[in-house]
Amino acid sequence: MRTVSKRELNQQTAAVLDQVSDTDDVVVTERGKPRWRISAVTVHGSTLARLEREGRYTPASSDPAPWPDRPGGRTYTDAEVEDLLDEMRGDH
Repeated sequence: MRTVSKRELNQQTAAVLDQVSDTDDVVVTERGKPRWRISAVTVHGSTLARLEREGRYTPASSDPAPWPDRPGGRTYTDAEVEDLLDEMRGDH
């Protein structure tokens, strides 16, 4: 999300509006504090596009990392698992 000052918006309105897209808003500040948000108006607004613009959704990677063959970390014996579960339940 790009941030511009009120003065910059006043002096370069067209350039600032060109920076607004379906997935990216522009925040306008006044005296260094965010005051307004400029966002694109869409006729058939996609909910996902809006959530992405608001930072509440991140689309999946087109090239995800592969799953590991064997997860890392400590391996527990059956007895250790039972002891941990008993301790969590308060049965110790």
